[in-house]
Order: sequence, then C-alpha cells, then structure tokens
Amino acid sequence: MRILVTGAAGFIGFHLCNRLISKNNQIIGIDNLNSYYDKNLKKSRLAILEKKAKIIDASFNFFTIDLENSLEINKIFDKFKPQFVVNLAAQAGVRYSLENPQAYLDSNIIGFKNILEASKDNNIKHLLYASSSSVYGGSVNFPFKEIHNAVHPVSLYAATKRANELFAHTYSHLYQLPTTGLRFFTVYGPWGRPDMALFMFTKSILENKPIKVFNNGNMLRDFTYIDDVVESLLRLINKTPVANKEFNKKQNDPSCSWAPYEIFNIGNSNPVTLMEYISAIEDALGKVATKEFLPMQPGDVKETISDTSKLEKWIKFRPQTNIKYGIKEFVNWFKEFYNYN
Repeated sequence: MRILVTGAAGFIGFHLCNRLISKNNQIIGIDNLNSYYDKNLKKSRLAILEKKAKIIDASFNFFTIDLENSLEINKIFDKFKPQFVVNLAAQAGVRYSLENPQAYLDSNIIGFKNILEASKDNNIKHLLYASSSSVYGGSVNFPFKEIHNAVHPVSLYAATKRANELFAHTYSHLYQLPTTGLRFFTVYGPWGRPDMALFMFTKSILENKPIKVFNNGNMLRDFTYIDDVVESLLRLINKTPVANKEFNKKQNDPSCSWAPYEIFNIGNSNPVTLMEYISAIEDALGKVATKEFLPMQPGDVKETISDTSKLEKWIKFRPQTNIKYGIKEFVNWFKEFYNYN
C-alpha cells in the first residue's frame, strides 16, 4: 500500500512508520521538524526509519513540510499518489496552547483543511486522523463513549481537535471521503515526547530534582501504551468506513453518520491515579521522587476514562498493556538513549 503519514518524525508517527515499513508498504512521511521540542529526538527517530527501510529494501520517502503549505502538500500527493493518509501531525500540548494559540490554528485547523482538500482531490481510499480524548472536556459522564456529545472543550487544543472531527464529517458528507477520527487517551512509551509527564518525571527523578504534581495528585488518567495504539491503527487502516443508509438522525450519535465517517476511542480502559503512575516510575527507576504538589492547571481535566467497546467490535482488538510493563520499557529506553547509568 502507498500510505502518507504526516507527523512521521513524531512519537506516534515514528512508531507507526516503523511497523508499516516492516510490512514493506510504500511510506511517504512528512513532518515540519519544528522546535516545540528537541529536534535531535525527531532526527534520531527518522534515522532509525531510514536505516530500517534501507536494510530491508523498503520504500520510505521523507519530506520536511508544514501542513499549512498547501502548495507543497499538493506536490506530494501529485508525485506519490498515496492510497491512504494517516494525519498525525499537529501542534500538541494543552498548556502550550495557552501561550501560543496561533500555532494551533495554523497546524491543527489550516493544516488539517489542506490534508482534507488534497485527500478529496486525489480520491484517497481512507483518511485517518488524530483527535484526542481532550475533546470530552468538562464532561463527567464516565467512562467516555463516542456517542457522548463532546461540546464543552476546556482548552484551545481540545477545541481544534473537535473542529477536526467536524471538518472531517463535512468532507465525508459532501465528497464521500471515508474518514476515521482517533481519540487518543494519554499515549506513552519509548521515544515519547519530552513535554509529557512520563518523560519529565523520569528525567527529574534521575537528576534528583523535584517533580511537579498538579491538582495535588488528584488526577485519574487512561494511559495507553504506544504498541497498542499502533496495533489499533494498523487494523483500522483497512477498515474503511462506509455510508450508513440506515443511520437514524433522530438518535444523534456523533460517532458515526449517514456519511462514510467514524470516531473511535483509543484508550486502555483501565485508568490509574497519577500517584499510582508516579509510583510505577519510582519502582522502574529504583528511586523515590521528591514531589512538589501544585494546584490544577488551566486547560487540564481531572479524569479521563475510555470506553473502547466500539473499537473492539470494529477491529477485534483493544489496548490493554499494563502500565508497569509500559513504564519499564520507557525507562529502559530513556536511560539508554540519554546515557544514564
């Protein structure tokens, strides 16, 4: 298959491309390699992908492009004629959206519009795109189900992700473009982002620095291991949504449509408290953290709990990796990559 992956140098994009290359697909990767976090980490991920493709004689072409650059995006579509698109590129981070809102509008709104337009113009078989569990916002209707209305976002990041879902539905309706939205729940694992809690906690504990524990530790998160996320994506790529002629508009189910459109939660469905998460990191490191307890941060949500029954029914798989295993894998990678003895 010819698959275009945006955000190919990012955390999820790297792991997905790694698996797709192993299956000898023709992969076209794009990423703008911005400075939101360490470019060297992104370049190290890319080096692994390029080396692997060379060893097994697979096709991996990478281009440094901004999603906002519609001209360059269209050139990639024209040249490589991808059959499938997985849009993982986005400006990430809830807290950063308070500091630099323009970056989220440029990448997550304008950039996604460009991907939709190019996908429509090139008759893409299936467009999958990253949404987020943050779209559930201030809801306390647990566990979160795709049928729940996600209409009260509490961060600009969440609002852009919900907007992506609405844009996708419009293109599915107007142009019969099959789209699948993926509401990721706190993805973690080796090669993870430096702005995420697991990375920051691990680094601080190893360097004997205090860790910041927001909301005084009273948080519940549905942590989802990266391998489970990638397995879900691999199974979803070939599960193309189809128009549902029997869709009941009176039932108001926002997770599907009369158009070829689907939304799925990608979560572990076994949430743990933030303090349990920290304890697992301490166990993996063999060190106790010095904790600085702080109030809730603007844009954060107290709890995330996923219901993935729709996903399991659709692809016969559900994420279930234990956090102790996942955190141990991350810690092993982190200590090796950053030379902590």
